[in-house]
Amino acid sequence: MRRSPAVAGQFYHGTASKLAQQVGQYINNKVVKEYAIGILSPHAGLIYSGSVAGEVYSRIEMPKTFVLLGPNHTGLGAKVSMMESGEWEIPTGIFSIDEKLSHKIAANTPLVSKDTQAHTFEHSLEVQLPFIAYFSSASGGPKIVPIAIMAASLEECRLLGEGIAKSIKEAGYAAVIVASSDMSHYVPDDVARQKDKKAIEMIKSLNPEGLYEVVSRERISMCGYLPATVMLFAAKALGAIEARLIKYSTSGEVSGDYDHVVGYAGMIVK
Repeated sequence: MRRSPAVAGQFYHGTASKLAQQVGQYINNKVVKEYAIGILSPHAGLIYSGSVAGEVYSRIEMPKTFVLLGPNHTGLGAKVSMMESGEWEIPTGIFSIDEKLSHKIAANTPLVSKDTQAHTFEHSLEVQLPFIAYFSSASGGPKIVPIAIMAASLEECRLLGEGIAKSIKEAGYAAVIVASSDMSHYVPDDVARQKDKKAIEMIKSLNPEGLYEVVSRERISMCGYLPATVMLFAAKALGAIEARLIKYSTSGEVSGDYDHVVGYAGMIVK
């Protein structure tokens, strides 16, 4: 099965030439590439969050596979839905699903359901692909394992993260775990920055329990906090020792509306 793009022409330009040009304006070619275990990257329309995502993807070495973790905005499919086989298409490339790794994840984590419905219209993972495609070689770039998370307890996040880490170890090759998330939604700019800093500090301290709890306690409208929590559990199991903020911005910097902003954070875990 090949998944067709759901938000081409909406969240990003719908033709290959225009999309390559659009992504190119957000790429930083002056930075040194580094090995990453996980990243946090936003998933809004590229005009709003592309500069943050571009800074992150500009800095990381391309792995064999990206494990893509995103929130389920549509409510379709299972609680934790993985598309285990097939391809994903965007205007600038076609990505194959890494079946070796997806099968290991399914075997190691009973919480995961093999499901395509959750991914049909979901944008949170698709919006990562133009950046990955930009750095992919003409002969074929990284594979992907797409996982959408609708609901999970803290313990389920731990089991999922550690199951992903175990599967990556068993596969025997490098994978980057992408947590796709925007930060605070539709609050004043100063409120977004204040609240988002609390979540960012938990990620910087490699504290998945703290992230899960502070988002709930402070009512931070971070849509991908579950993917981020899972990514942190997985990264720690894979030996991560540091996380740092690469860039933070809000939609107000583009729209000029600072009364109702969405926050975007780009982070690298290694």
